[in-house]
Amino acid sequence: MNKVEKFYTTIGWESTDGNSQDAILWEDLRYCAEDYVSNCRKRINKYIPLSRDFILDMASGPIQYPEYLDYHKNFKKRYCVDLSQSALDQARDRIGDKGEYYCGSFFDIEFQKNYFDCCISLHTIYHIDKDLQESAVRKLLDIAKPNAPVIVIYSNPYNLIFRLVRFRNRLFGKKVPEVNLNSEEQPLYFFTYSNEWWSKFNDIASVEILTWRFLKVEHSKKIISNNLIGKLLLALIFHLEETFLKYLARYADYPMIILKKRI
Repeated sequence: MNKVEKFYTTIGWESTDGNSQDAILWEDLRYCAEDYVSNCRKRINKYIPLSRDFILDMASGPIQYPEYLDYHKNFKKRYCVDLSQSALDQARDRIGDKGEYYCGSFFDIEFQKNYFDCCISLHTIYHIDKDLQESAVRKLLDIAKPNAPVIVIYSNPYNLIFRLVRFRNRLFGKKVPEVNLNSEEQPLYFFTYSNEWWSKFNDIASVEILTWRFLKVEHSKKIISNNLIGKLLLALIFHLEETFLKYLARYADYPMIILKKRI
C-alpha cells in the first residue's frame, strides 16, 4: 500500500470540527481565503456541459466542499471512483441515488468507451506514479464521449514562486531547487510534469491549459495575511486570473487542463 492509499483509506477523510484531515492539511481554511477558494472551485462549472447524462469523478473523495455538488447538478448520474470506502459512504450521504459508487483503483475498474459526457479529476493525477500518469489520462479520454470535456486540476512545477526562487539562487550562486522532491521526503507521493507535457495528448484530443488557482496553500499562507487586506488581495488575484486565464496558467501553481477527444 503506497502513501496516498494509506492516508486516504485511514485518516484522510476523518473529520475534525467539520473539516477533513485532507482539508486541514492541504486547503487554506482561513477567513481571508474563503471567497477566493470558493470562487476557484466554481470556476470549473464554466467548462462542464449544461445538461447531459453521465459525469465521472475520478478520486471523488467524499465530495467534501459545497461547490463540488454543483458539478453534477445537470446530469442524471455522477459516477464516483475512489480508493476509500469511507469517502464513498460520505459521498453517498451527500448525493444519494444521484450517484454510482466504485471503490478501488481507477485502472482496475472497467467503464464503457465513449460513455461519459464529462470527466473530472481534481488533484489526483499528480499523486499517481509518474510512469502511469499518461495511462490514467488516456483512459479518461477513452471513456469520455468525443468532444466531451476531461477536466484535470494539476500542479505546475514551474510556477512563479519556483521561478523566482530559482532565479535568486542562480544569482547568488546557491543550489537550484529541485522541481520534484524525492517522494520519500513528502507526506504523499507527488510528481508533476511541466505544462508542456500535456501536448503529448494532441494526437487524440484538443488541449487547453487555463488557470485554476494561482497560489497553492503553502504559498498563500506565507504571502497573504489573514485579515481584510488579505481578503481584498485574494479578490484582486482572482480578478487577474479571470482576466488573464490562459496567460497566467504558465505561472500558476494549479493549472486547469481541459482535454476534448476528437471525433
